[in-house]
This record gives sequence, C-alpha cells and structure tokens, in this order.
Amino acid sequence: MTAMTVNERPVDFDMDPDTPLLHALRDAANLTGTKYGCGVGDCGACMVLVDGEALRSCLVTIGEAEGRFITTIEGLSRDRSHPVQQALVAEQAIQCGFCTPGIAIAAASLLRSNPDPTEAQIREAIPNLCRCGVYPRLVRAVQRAGRVVRRRETISAAPAPGIDPADAARAVPGMRGEVPAPEENTD
Repeated sequence: MTAMTVNERPVDFDMDPDTPLLHALRDAANLTGTKYGCGVGDCGACMVLVDGEALRSCLVTIGEAEGRFITTIEGLSRDRSHPVQQALVAEQAIQCGFCTPGIAIAAASLLRSNPDPTEAQIREAIPNLCRCGVYPRLVRAVQRAGRVVRRRETISAAPAPGIDPADAARAVPGMRGEVPAPEENTD
C-alpha cells in the first residue's frame, strides 16, 4: 500500500509503487479533473500540487508521492471559488477546457509564492500548452487573481454549479428576467 493525503483525505493505493500518480488519481481515485495529455511531461494537463508545488503527475510515481500532500483541481476549491478559477472565467481564459485544470493548479502555486507576478514570471511558472491559444487572457487572469489574493479586487462570479435557474437569475444581474420552463418532449 502506498499512503498519501489527497485533497485533505488519507488515501492508500494498492498499486505498483512505479505507477504514475496521474493514473492512480484518475483510475483508482476517480479524480478525473487531472487530465492525461502527453504522458511525458510536456503539456502540463496533468499538473497537481505536491506539498504545494505544481508538478506534472505523469512524471511522479505513487512511490515518490508516498507520505506527501497532493491537491488536484477538485481539491483546489470545492465550489470553484478559488481566485484563479474565478479569474479564468471572468477573463474568458477558458476555451475547450482540457488544459484548464493544469493551468489553474500551476497558477495557484505561483500565486501562493508570489501574489504579484510579472508577465514574464507568469509565462515561466505556467509552461502549460493550450491548443486554443488563451495565453494573453491567461496572463490577465493570473494578474487579476493576484489582485484578488492581495485584496485589491473582488470578482463578481456566477453562482455555483447546481443552483436553481430562478435563484441564479436573482443572483446574477446578467440573468435577470423570467427563466422559461423546460419544454416537455411529446414524441
């Protein structure tokens, strides 16, 4: 058994210690927010925090992760309220979303150590590949999240997933008005 703490919960993996952490998280722990991209550490889609440091989980074995604290995108914030997640949405820095979890993890790690990074520091700390090309918006989002972390700005965000549409319409000014009832299928 390989023991570690994943998203603040103790976990024992009954797997070969040479198993990549990525596969243990996705296949055994069902934490599928961590994405399999290239499998060789180039893309960053599999980024997780290991003891607070952003690492590519395809390059870390569970044996190397034993006894450590792992945070996946699911553990960054349960309700998507982390400043990085909110800023990525607010700056429209999400397109297809495949690379987004790894980017959010790398950005959170950066802002933990440097809440006021320069553009160059952001580009260096977030080497993730994005096939949609959101890089300029990504830089703006990380800078904005940094302002939130430093308490210089707040982000008025959309309601958490699963909220009733009528409640969402009351909570978000852009959604004012009546929410139509779903149409019944008569076929």
